[in-house]
Amino acid sequence: MKARIGIVGDFDGRPTHTATGEALDHAASAADAGTDVRWLATEDLARDAGVLSGLDALLIAPGSPYRSLEGALGAIRFARERDLPLLGTCGGFQHVVLEYARNALGLENVRHAEIDPAPAGRAVDALVTPLACSLAGERSTVQLEPGSRVHAICGAEEVLEEYRCNYGLNPAHRQELERGGLRFSGNDAEGAARVLELPGLRFFLATLYVPQLSSSAQRPHPLFRAFIAAAAQSRSR
Repeated sequence: MKARIGIVGDFDGRPTHTATGEALDHAASAADAGTDVRWLATEDLARDAGVLSGLDALLIAPGSPYRSLEGALGAIRFARERDLPLLGTCGGFQHVVLEYARNALGLENVRHAEIDPAPAGRAVDALVTPLACSLAGERSTVQLEPGSRVHAICGAEEVLEEYRCNYGLNPAHRQELERGGLRFSGNDAEGAARVLELPGLRFFLATLYVPQLSSSAQRPHPLFRAFIAAAAQSRSR
């Protein structure tokens, strides 16, 4: 039976969207695994999230700001609370952090500085803030922590990856999130968070970089291979 994978995002044909579908195809072909992949518009999810109940895994795609913050965060929460395999990249990383802070840790006032400005007269902390230097179009090394899931998947302590983002985790909130259960298992040379995972779940991982951009039919990205394997296991439950 085919693993049913939902891609949360507002497809518009940008290179990262095209690469997302291709990376899933690369990994599925390498594993000889059947998949049923569908894009899920965030506005549609905000109106009716019922489609999520029929899926085996979720991929939170690049492309922030999404048309519906509510739709994106609701899908992430659905996966987290039901232990549905989840992989987020770029804007997906940013929204996974935001969803966890708000709904798992009760930090209702945290926001994404790009898309969720502070209402007048209300104290709201920026959890996702502009990067000191834009990473859009840049390639950079990421140090992976030994013993982490991402380290085991990639089989290396350092990877070179490509980015498309201008926003990332506000370091002022990092310790609070770590105390609350998130693990930041990949960091740049200065120690800034680039990969997160949630221990205890079968597969719940997000990267600020865009691994699908370095995937190919000859060398499917290991994170996508691991995600496809998790989706297949979810389907067989």
